[in-house]
Amino acid sequence: MNIMKYRKIWFGISLLIIIPGVISIALWGLRLGIDFTGGSLMEISGTQDSDKVVEIVKKEGVQDPIIQKVSGGSLIIRSKELPEDKHRQVKKKLEEELKVTETRFETVGPTVSKDITQKAFLLIAAASALIVVFLAYSFRKVPKPVSSWQFCVTAIIALLHDVLVMLGVFSILGHFFNVEIDSMFVVAALTVIGFSVHDTIVVFDRIRENLIKRGSADFEQLANDSVLETFSRSINTSFLTFLVLLTLYLLGGSTTQVFILALLVGIATGTYSSIFNAAPMLVVWQNRKRRKK
Repeated sequence: MNIMKYRKIWFGISLLIIIPGVISIALWGLRLGIDFTGGSLMEISGTQDSDKVVEIVKKEGVQDPIIQKVSGGSLIIRSKELPEDKHRQVKKKLEEELKVTETRFETVGPTVSKDITQKAFLLIAAASALIVVFLAYSFRKVPKPVSSWQFCVTAIIALLHDVLVMLGVFSILGHFFNVEIDSMFVVAALTVIGFSVHDTIVVFDRIRENLIKRGSADFEQLANDSVLETFSRSINTSFLTFLVLLTLYLLGGSTTQVFILALLVGIATGTYSSIFNAAPMLVVWQNRKRRKK
């Protein structure tokens, strides 16, 4: 299998996946949950009559309620922050008129939501910066003429590919299916970042080992051999992880579905980018350096 020979096809597939997501982010952004926007969330079971639910909660003084149907026949009511007395009043009215059961209630104030948003950005920025430093240090003794920064930059580009795909998918899901992201999505993003970099480092480490043994006379063939040597390991590990997560997504509760879905998307795209993007980008870079010389 000559993966490097068809690198333009792999890059094209990545662009076809990324571009719709980028357009979606530019047009609609991400649908943020109450962790980031503040407000209250009430999940009830026992009815699917969303119109009647809206009518009742509005009569009780809840402003601009948003009703979302979720798996398992439940409804989620989102609104501005509800005081505890107002929450009990709404809950009592729904139970009396529709015989429903409240299964979850969450409320986040504006100060807390702002703090969560700031910490989310800081965590992702800090993780990315540490990854850059770690990669540069780990590959500092790579044989010439390949530079450690080539490994570092291509790994970061592959990482950005995975994050863009994940954000794009959730932007599209948010616009068409009202899927919201919360603080657990940030945890999933950090997990995907770690998984993606780990998978890429496995491939790059084999390239480094082969450079020491064989030299860089035919770097494209060397990179292709290195990818094939780690191919079955990457696919098997990712496939087994994907199966476990898929089981959790299908059988788990609604509260973890967004988190699990983010991991599923991230692991799938992370495996793809490690094999079909990271090493081919390294080959393109090295070929250009050679032509310039």
